[in-house]
Amino acid sequence: MMEAYVETEVDFPRVQVGPNPQHLLLGLFTDYWFGTDAYLPSAALVELLTEFANTQASARAAIARLARRDLLEATKTGRRTFYRMTPGAARALEQTQRRVVEFRAGDRAWDGSWTTVLFSVPDEQRDLRYVIRTRLRWLGYAPLYDSVWVSPHADRDQTVELLENLGVGHATVLRAEVTYAAGPGDPLAAWDVEAIAARYEAFIAEHEPLLHRVEHGQVGTAEALVARTDVKDAWRELVSLDPELPESLLPRPWPGRQARGLFAGVYDGLGPLAEARVRQIIARHDAALARMTRHRTTTSAPPDLTQGSTP
Repeated sequence: MMEAYVETEVDFPRVQVGPNPQHLLLGLFTDYWFGTDAYLPSAALVELLTEFANTQASARAAIARLARRDLLEATKTGRRTFYRMTPGAARALEQTQRRVVEFRAGDRAWDGSWTTVLFSVPDEQRDLRYVIRTRLRWLGYAPLYDSVWVSPHADRDQTVELLENLGVGHATVLRAEVTYAAGPGDPLAAWDVEAIAARYEAFIAEHEPLLHRVEHGQVGTAEALVARTDVKDAWRELVSLDPELPESLLPRPWPGRQARGLFAGVYDGLGPLAEARVRQIIARHDAALARMTRHRTTTSAPPDLTQGSTP
């Protein structure tokens, strides 16, 4: 089971529609620069972001904003500035990364019971209510009723930690089997199952041609870096949408397993090529640091690096 860790003090930027260079840069750190406390040159980070059609100005602005949010920390050598993720950001992002790459790897065992959260937030704390709902969704919950949220697999410790860290004064977490449910009272009704299936099918239709090209060696390093990031972002949206509903409750054939195989094929298949592109870019600024670049896969991460914290 994933370690219970909810970093509510980490000031991540809100997810937005369309490309976001702040999220992009954090994803690049997580995919290619982890298990080390070494810093990367700011010029290399700017160049990496420009691979994704960002301007140098927007790239520098994104780096500065992440530093102000205490997600990146800086050091200087002469006139050069170097950055690395802060420990809190690294821990929170590692948890997210593990959930994304392990998602739908198999049909998770389910004992037939549901984790249920009941909470009450005063009307004058609407911002808090929004935060609670957003984070409950990421943990795998959906609203059965306005303040009654359910999930087949959500972790109890993570849920309690979330509620405590947010200061929710009126809340109950329980896990139980449903002995009677009618109409919208059925826990499965908290999700639009047809819409989830349609999103999986759209993911397959969009990325199947790319998998074919990956399998036939038709993708270069520059395209691999961008395409691998794009497919992971698209897969992460599905992670937010589907709490890994038990397949025994779902219509057959369920497209989630095929979509998972496609994601793993693209993400893992493009890993070495994307890593080569990241190394190439970092090497223009520091050859020794470039050799520390590693890519991770859906089944494993490379061993921790033991380099020092100074550039």
